[in-house]
Amino acid sequence: MRIERLPERTWPTPLAWLVLQSLLLVLGLMSMGWNLIALLLYPLLPRETGLRVGRAGIAFGYRLFWAAARASGLLRMEDQALRPLADERGLVVVANHPSLLDALMLVAQLPRSFCVMKASLMRNPLLGPGALLARYIRNDCARTMVRQSVEDLRAGGQLVMFPEGTRTTGATLHPFHGGFALIARRANVPVQTVFIDTTSPYLGKGWPIWKLPPLPIEFSVRLGRRFEPGPDVDAWVQEIEHYMAANVRQMPLHTDA
Repeated sequence: MRIERLPERTWPTPLAWLVLQSLLLVLGLMSMGWNLIALLLYPLLPRETGLRVGRAGIAFGYRLFWAAARASGLLRMEDQALRPLADERGLVVVANHPSLLDALMLVAQLPRSFCVMKASLMRNPLLGPGALLARYIRNDCARTMVRQSVEDLRAGGQLVMFPEGTRTTGATLHPFHGGFALIARRANVPVQTVFIDTTSPYLGKGWPIWKLPPLPIEFSVRLGRRFEPGPDVDAWVQEIEHYMAANVRQMPLHTDA
């Protein structure tokens, strides 16, 4: 795994914990600020303009977070592999899911991308306006979710999904849900596999947000194989799952002690 190397910065443990929590606090405040702006913009902007502004704003905010994280020396992330995908139209991006930070890594470099979100989050006044402006997709109705995702992909969007449906733990992937393949098949777009590599347990399954992990926290992203739509969705899902299971790298298996 090749990780971007920045000048070493050593923090005393109590200060490192404070800096890490401050980064998350800044991320939360940025999110709240953008959602307030989105709340004002949503009724004013036409749908297509709001979609572009909303997605670009979310991606820009996440890039700011990662810039601050890199500058702190506590988090390192190599994401250059994603940059060739940024301007592609009509693509489903699927990845393993070792950390709660995964979506931030992908969306930061994919400003055309959209996600499927829990309907309860979309209704949250502090979290939902930004997602509504960006025209993210609600998950409360499967048929509507598929239809809207297909329409967005045909219009040139990129769908980011974690097909395990939960965070990756240990050395193996959880069984894949097939929604991503059904959507890609109906939209007639390819599936691009992405691998997120880390040796850190931070914000993985069973790791509480307040617990300081071994430092620095390191992530890297690499592109896998691209799969063109197949005639049999179930067989296509199994092919992609087997490929990713064979090529994912060992994830740390940690729980809160």
